[in-house]
Amino acid sequence: MYCSSHNTILESSEIKHLICRSVSSLLRRRIDFKMKKSDSTKSLLIKSEQLLRIEDHDFAMRPGFGGAAIPVGIDVQVESIDSISEVNMDFTMTLYLRHYWQDDRLAFPSSSKKSRTFDARLVKKIWVPDVFFVHSKRSFIHDTTMENIMLRVYPDGNILYSVRITVTALCAMDFSSFPLDTQKCSLELESYAYNENDLMLYWKNGNDSLRTDEIVLSQFFIEEFHPSYGLAFYSSTGWYNRLYINFILRRHIFFFMLQTYFPTMLMVMLSWVSFWIDRRAVPARVSLGITTVLTMSTIITGVSASMPQVSYVKAVDIYLWASFLFVFLSVIEYAAVNYFTTVEEMKKLKGGKIPADFNATQTMAFDGCYHDNDIDLTPFPELPSTPNTERSRTATSRNSAAEPPPTEGTRLRRKKSIKHNLSFIMSNSYMIDSYSRVIFPMTYLLFNIIYWSLYS
Repeated sequence: MYCSSHNTILESSEIKHLICRSVSSLLRRRIDFKMKKSDSTKSLLIKSEQLLRIEDHDFAMRPGFGGAAIPVGIDVQVESIDSISEVNMDFTMTLYLRHYWQDDRLAFPSSSKKSRTFDARLVKKIWVPDVFFVHSKRSFIHDTTMENIMLRVYPDGNILYSVRITVTALCAMDFSSFPLDTQKCSLELESYAYNENDLMLYWKNGNDSLRTDEIVLSQFFIEEFHPSYGLAFYSSTGWYNRLYINFILRRHIFFFMLQTYFPTMLMVMLSWVSFWIDRRAVPARVSLGITTVLTMSTIITGVSASMPQVSYVKAVDIYLWASFLFVFLSVIEYAAVNYFTTVEEMKKLKGGKIPADFNATQTMAFDGCYHDNDIDLTPFPELPSTPNTERSRTATSRNSAAEPPPTEGTRLRRKKSIKHNLSFIMSNSYMIDSYSRVIFPMTYLLFNIIYWSLYS
């Protein structure tokens, strides 16, 4: 009887124990379910850390610390060149930067040999290369909708670390041939803390390590994209591996032809119109000359405002200032014509060669000039004879007697002095306009031929 009651008590206690265990396991499952529902990614991340044994290693040290330099392969895909600034001498580029290296500490067992992919949260807990951009002004990692960072770990410890970056870097541009120039820029990558004894940067696939999408720029045509490799020396820390992303940009000239060159040519040709305007139409010729000069000054100021303040002469400066000189000389030409015309008329008025009843409008030629054959000029009165004049006449007659007479069919050629030529031009000032109509266009055409043959 006692034994049977004792067995009954044992069975009831076992039943109670089983019921308690089932209830506790049920509650634990509910709690685990709630935790997964509230933060499932966190639990998965904890499992990944356990799988990769992150807590078992010191990831502040590089892989293989104390041994040979760890090789880190680099692969770049250029997404776009966002802007190129001549004023700031820089460019902005968006790219995918991918790193490849091996860290045996992150190796994990896997029967399927498949890799594991993680986001930026795990990257902060392991060692990654500290690659930075040399001569960069600004850079940032895109973070919409999450940080654009990808980490892929393979079972054997090989790692792919990819990040999407936009960087603004310096480009030392040479504007001596602007806007007919070709610029060479480069984006340089280097490890900040690890020199060549600790980390070896290299292009993973050689020249195929640099890939580009179809890039279209408004002012430039991309001639070439190619990677290169070099070393950089710092006196305090030693030699560092440096990778270069080189690209060559050739500027489109059509924009500057429309905005600068064509308006400049038109202003120069407009200044030549004054050569066909009456030389006595002072308001018309002066206002035309001043208008073209001011317009040229505005064009020069506009071009200079959009360019950096460099200490050398640019190709566009040569063209603009040469064109400005042609416009300025057209104004000076009319000043000379007006001056010589005034001097000529004053001489004729003082000499009494123009009668008081002379009608100037009737003798004006179609070219707007006055000609001496249209005016009935009276001869100059003879000067009274003096001993000096008699002596000069005697010497002149002796010289003429000593020289043999010219034969028939020949002409005497005498050298005219500069003073005589100047006096001839002053007495025929209308010829300056006639010569300018030919000299100015031909000289400007010659300048354009030389300019475009040198810079194009």
